[in-house]
Amino acid sequence: MALQAPTLADLDLEGKRVLVRVDFNVPFDDQRHITDDTRIRAALPTLAAIRERGGRPVCLCHLGRPKGQVKDELRVDPIGARLSELAGCEVVKLDESTGDAVRAAIEGAPEGAIVLLENVRFHTGETKGDDDLARQYAELGDVFVNDAFGASHRDHASVSGIARHLPSAAGLLLHKEVDAFGRVLNDPARPFVAILGGAKVSDKLQVIDNLLDRVDAVLVGGGMAYTFLAAQGHSIGGSLFEEDQLELCKAALAKAAERGVELALPEDHVIAERFAADAPAEVSAVDIRDAWLGLDIGPATRERFAARIRAARTVVWNGPMGVFEMPAFRAGTEAVGAALGEAEGYTVVGGGDSVAAIHLLELEEAVDHISTGGGASLELLEGKDLPGISALGTRS
Repeated sequence: MALQAPTLADLDLEGKRVLVRVDFNVPFDDQRHITDDTRIRAALPTLAAIRERGGRPVCLCHLGRPKGQVKDELRVDPIGARLSELAGCEVVKLDESTGDAVRAAIEGAPEGAIVLLENVRFHTGETKGDDDLARQYAELGDVFVNDAFGASHRDHASVSGIARHLPSAAGLLLHKEVDAFGRVLNDPARPFVAILGGAKVSDKLQVIDNLLDRVDAVLVGGGMAYTFLAAQGHSIGGSLFEEDQLELCKAALAKAAERGVELALPEDHVIAERFAADAPAEVSAVDIRDAWLGLDIGPATRERFAARIRAARTVVWNGPMGVFEMPAFRAGTEAVGAALGEAEGYTVVGGGDSVAAIHLLELEEAVDHISTGGGASLELLEGKDLPGISALGTRS
């Protein structure tokens, strides 16, 4: 996979109003303080490049799921304040994202400033990909740059819609993300190991199906592992189980065997009688006794997975190995993260919990690429085209 869309270098930005779709959907605490500004920081190189080339960045972003209603708690004012601090320039935050008043405010913004429009999901047509709304956005700018990798799997008005009405290109972050996943999927150094976790196997079966044609091994942990183990005839107690995915898991196991790909499942577990942070934890063999829950991979599995990861030349990781939020069931995810940090090969991490583990272990510098988009990275791993990328350069 190579980026076929135009890049920032292909656009004339001098004196232009540059609409930039960014992914500023950051987490907040109860006091409306941003708890992780990684996504804001990730957009800074593109915004700086636009300003250096004489363009005026006009940022469009979403926050949360207001479902087409204006909700004060989902206004992006705190994001504007943090962006100003990080970018070292004035950020003019507007209270709307379409209309004549917004256009006038953009025209009147101080030289060198960044303009931040209000949450685009306050419009009912945004998530529906409404073309009239996309046209209204497009009227505010001269060119369009998509740098919101984390939203590029959505065919939304501000993501793919604007590209159909303005000269458009991929931003630096979007280009970096696609290059990283292209390297993993198209030209991996071998052995190539994929680590997949998370709660639902239904979320990852398409990923597994696509990767089985590319990888040397898939290491499966998290809640999704238990449907696979049940498909092999193991007892899984009261662990998470998707009965309607059982036959698909059997098919994936058969495909892995046919391809000669190792599909590694847990051989032991950390279990508890209830799903709670204070529940006493025990180590179980592969078969879990009745009513007990598998909540993390066990020590033997941790050691086996870690050895496989350290020996790999390419590794992609998406999803935790257990209930990462609870310290008693975090060791599996931590072991995978530590092994990833020790691996000498090319390493890519996507998915919120996996990224959180990397931050917790302070391994940011040891990983080659940390993706800003969980859902978007999953769809790339599934072999899908992303609407926010394929629409670039398609102005009619």
